[in-house]
Amino acid sequence: MEETQLKRRNFLKAAVASTVAAGTLSATAAQAETASSKKDVVKAASKIPRKLLGTTGASVPILQLGTSQRLDPKYDRIMHRCFKEGVDYFDTALSYGWGSSHRAIANFLKQMGDRKNIWLTSKSGSEDPDELIRDIDQCLSELETDYLDLYLMHGVNDTDLLGKDFIRAGEKLRKSGKTRFFGFSCHSGNVVELMNLAAKVGGIDAILFRYNFRRYGDRELNLAIDACKKAGIGLMAMKTMGSVPSGAEKVVKFQSQDFTLAQAKLKSVWADERIDTVVSEMDSVRVTRENVAAAKTEKSLAASDMHQLHQLAAQTAHLSCQGCSNLCEASVAQNVRIADTLRFLMYHECYGQAEKAQALYRALPQEERQFNNVDFTAATKICPQGIDIENRIKHAQNLLA
Repeated sequence: MEETQLKRRNFLKAAVASTVAAGTLSATAAQAETASSKKDVVKAASKIPRKLLGTTGASVPILQLGTSQRLDPKYDRIMHRCFKEGVDYFDTALSYGWGSSHRAIANFLKQMGDRKNIWLTSKSGSEDPDELIRDIDQCLSELETDYLDLYLMHGVNDTDLLGKDFIRAGEKLRKSGKTRFFGFSCHSGNVVELMNLAAKVGGIDAILFRYNFRRYGDRELNLAIDACKKAGIGLMAMKTMGSVPSGAEKVVKFQSQDFTLAQAKLKSVWADERIDTVVSEMDSVRVTRENVAAAKTEKSLAASDMHQLHQLAAQTAHLSCQGCSNLCEASVAQNVRIADTLRFLMYHECYGQAEKAQALYRALPQEERQFNNVDFTAATKICPQGIDIENRIKHAQNLLA
């Protein structure tokens, strides 16, 4: 144990100091296009490396395609390009495009005629074990397949969802053959508590969680990751870009001999040997090439690359919500959704997904997005990122309401 911790400390020191967190891909397609135009994409090997997902015995590529973006229902070039390059792991969910993601993937499967060589993960946001079981049938129907490789409880933020009833639901689904493996995803700030609990209760094969260059120095998170790895749980990283508005990132003026900024962010996550695979939302062929090249190359980040990521994390922390709603939302009198609102703002500002951001924001119950006359003083003081919550919330309201 001491040897493992020593190796981990040495890794962290070599990678990046303290502060340097699911998703997804590059800040925006436009940013990736601009960065790539300044240099040739990294020359790479022919195949994307693969790793075992925890102790499942399943081999997965270190890069997988996130599909919450709009997919072409007839012929999606991104899915075809990814599969050709060895990115044969597709991550989707019932909520992605309100079913359109599932249907586009179903059409892709027909075009390929190769279901067994494509890994499908889907998710349900249900907080009832019986509904969770029923939801997988909807997933299978929309995807037009008879099984999933991995079924996740979507956006878990409550430890009760790792209770016995939910673990039994996962066991039932595995035995039914409707999914090979079972786990959960988490965007929220209590990921440490959830991961530690998952390591203890058993029955969780894999966890998809927010992890990027901003989280390297988080001691509690690192210990939770260690606990999950010891328990044999597969770990999948999302939100790997740690996105903030592209204008804010330009302050650092990232320069590298080998990588674009987006590639460097991905490489910083792959540098952590405990992470099995990364979910990346690739919304253009150009971004797909960039991500695939980063996955294929054996080159590592230089010390100067890591130093610049460290600078970026420090200088833009005030714009990067880490989802710790247990802190900010608990400090205000009203029942409001601060973390979700800032996440939707990120979709608008960083990913260029205005319609999606507005739809998600407007879907919140009225009382949970009613921020008028709310005193955010305590929330701002307790925010570990130093976010000016009141001004960011007002900005979100102006853009999304």
